[in-house]
Amino acid sequence: MAFSKFSLIISLLLSSTLFLCHPVLSDNEEDNLYSEINKYRKSLNLTTLTKNDNAECLAGELADQFKNQPCTNTTGANTVPGTEPQLPNYPNLLAKCHLNVSITRDGAVMPACVPGLDPSLVLTNFTKSLYSENLNDTKFSGIGIGSDDNWIVVVLTTSNPEGSYSPAVASGADMISKISLTYCSILLLLLGNMLML
Repeated sequence: MAFSKFSLIISLLLSSTLFLCHPVLSDNEEDNLYSEINKYRKSLNLTTLTKNDNAECLAGELADQFKNQPCTNTTGANTVPGTEPQLPNYPNLLAKCHLNVSITRDGAVMPACVPGLDPSLVLTNFTKSLYSENLNDTKFSGIGIGSDDNWIVVVLTTSNPEGSYSPAVASGADMISKISLTYCSILLLLLGNMLML
């Protein structure tokens, strides 16, 4: 009887720990677009773009803001740069990703609205529109992609300080997040060892 209670407690602890420590999975639309954009750049003999977590954070925040905007003729599968909805809270979105304007100035933000995020239309929207000028530009070296509902946002970064999207000094929230991940890992290791006994 005591062993079964102990077993139940360990099972509950293990399952709650796994719930708290769940990994974040990337979206298929984003991974697919990342791969296709790099194939496109390779076909032009350009370097591939490396993933930039900070640009990805901003792209995700932007997509989340755009998601309530309808796809219209000016924000449809052939979005014309400059016609996308404007965001008055852009500085707040930068702050959420621990970025500031001085390190994003030379980057490029390219939002697009594509109903259902059809992969071929999404790719066409970036490679066969005015956005292709940015994708063809050798100054860009990094990329972040975020999507929400019918919106997908590509953020391009450079290797120079004005477009690197390098994070500001680590905040307390970042430190807490790293400590939480370490704590979860240690707790899982200890629970695993206890189960082996």
